[in-house]
Amino acid sequence: MSNTTTPITLTITQDLGGMRLDQALQRLMPEHSRSRIQGWIKDGLVTIADEATTSKFKVWGGEKVQIVPQAAPDSHAFEPEDIPLDVVYEDDHILVINKPAGLVVHPAAGNWSGTLLNALLHHAPQLKDVPRAGIVHRLDKDTSGLLVVAKTLAAQTNLVRQLQARTVKREYRTIVWGQVWRNGKVDQPIGRHPHARTKMAVNRMGKPAVTHYEVLDRFGVHTYMRCLLETGRTHQIRVHMQHLKAPIVGDPVYGIRGILPLRHMSEHLKEVLLNFKRQALHAIRLGLKHPATGVAMEWQVELAADMKVLLEAMRVETMPAEESENFMIYNEDHAYEYDEDDDYDEDDDWLDEEDEE
Repeated sequence: MSNTTTPITLTITQDLGGMRLDQALQRLMPEHSRSRIQGWIKDGLVTIADEATTSKFKVWGGEKVQIVPQAAPDSHAFEPEDIPLDVVYEDDHILVINKPAGLVVHPAAGNWSGTLLNALLHHAPQLKDVPRAGIVHRLDKDTSGLLVVAKTLAAQTNLVRQLQARTVKREYRTIVWGQVWRNGKVDQPIGRHPHARTKMAVNRMGKPAVTHYEVLDRFGVHTYMRCLLETGRTHQIRVHMQHLKAPIVGDPVYGIRGILPLRHMSEHLKEVLLNFKRQALHAIRLGLKHPATGVAMEWQVELAADMKVLLEAMRVETMPAEESENFMIYNEDHAYEYDEDDDYDEDDDWLDEEDEE
């Protein structure tokens, strides 16, 4: 459905003579930002004498300008959309979803529709009365797996408190580059990257962050791991795996940046890796106390299908251990901008939960 509104015609007043067109229109339409007006002009929605123009066009007064204003991109951000959901559990208080990779959790710049929030409002219309449609934590766009949603304000408050108290159990599975030889934990604070505003990093001025990890299987040039979150920071597992020099396969922001060890991989594995278009991270298990009954509950789902395919391709690889230790060049200090489609909101402390990586 189009968000175009009825065209309007304005006359540039004499006192605005000498101004740029975008400046003059912003004076005449103060309810709209100048950047929005510039967007309309760029899209050909502003004409003078039936001719499209530019923001820099200088007006002298008396010109009649026709404008076809459009609603703000976020004007439909909180509307229900019929998007299929994989519901693992549901009752009157909570909803547990197995989120697919590629689905953004909450509307934000670049993703004002087609999100999990839009799907939730369609699935359970009463969520319109719960802040953020009951979302209490999130997963990045390209992370798959379990996520809990509150269906009432009381349940939401309870779940947020459980997250703050670090009593919610969250287990992830990931596939990383390199061979990790022992189990352990990363206890390193995470904050904003010093050189890339939209990127997170291990930062001594950041918030405490602890990730426990366990090796499940080692392959020629990869390791399959279990990660348990003790805290929940934005991009926590992804940043901590980078810190271990074991970046997650497919991660476009914190992943391997160097020379891939192609000579050590079969043609089949090369093909599977090249076609794997997201970070290999899956929220496989979730445990919490039911917000209404207090009963401990836990859910576990299968590993995402694309990660299963990736694992199977890796299982047939062989590589001498002495070669695998120095197989790649990796530069963790390089600043890489993250994808604007990623589900990241720097102002949302309540969403500082790494199922969010």
